[in-house]
Amino acid sequence: MDPNAMSTADDCCEAKASELVVLRLRQRHVLVIVLAVNLVMFCVEFGGGLLAGSTALLADSLDMLGDAFVYGFSLFVLHRSLAWRARAAFSKGVIMAAFGVGVLVEVALRYRAGTPPLVPTMLAIGTLALAANTYCFALLWRHRSDDINLRSTWLCSRNDLIANGAVLVAAGLVAWWGSQWPDLIVGVGIAGLFLRTAFSVLRDSFVELAHERKGEPEGAG
Repeated sequence: MDPNAMSTADDCCEAKASELVVLRLRQRHVLVIVLAVNLVMFCVEFGGGLLAGSTALLADSLDMLGDAFVYGFSLFVLHRSLAWRARAAFSKGVIMAAFGVGVLVEVALRYRAGTPPLVPTMLAIGTLALAANTYCFALLWRHRSDDINLRSTWLCSRNDLIANGAVLVAAGLVAWWGSQWPDLIVGVGIAGLFLRTAFSVLRDSFVELAHERKGEPEGAG
């Protein structure tokens, strides 16, 4: 074999390996930032939701906590194999589904209470959450197509923006009608969004895991 061709191939492999290392470092930096933002905003929104008596804010705060778990999983598998990343995506899907069910339970409890939430608190906390999630979404945008791990992470961030907008709409409708129903409806909507995204992430992870099993030697664990 031509030594020059071998040298060129080695250089190409080394360049690709270096590019991958740089990419993983960039991903890690972004994930650490969005993890910190989501943990802080979970505390802020959960406290605000309790203070305001808002199902929508509480649901959105649980979304923040769920995302913090998601980003933590993403950091854990960042330098691991495709199979590990698919398993992490599966775990994310399970977490999102669990929070979706949890929000539905919270909606039922708030319905029994029968009192509308405090609109000023909803608006203030909802606006802050929207700003925080817009920042996270912008950071994750460039990595959305890197792999299934980052794609599922970006989907979580996209859902956050939808949920934040819905919280603000609910606050406006509660102020207009003087009723708790807009808040409850948004809570149900966020739960539905959780469950739909969970299904999408679980489906993709099943596909990736099936491909990984087909590529493994027979008898591999």
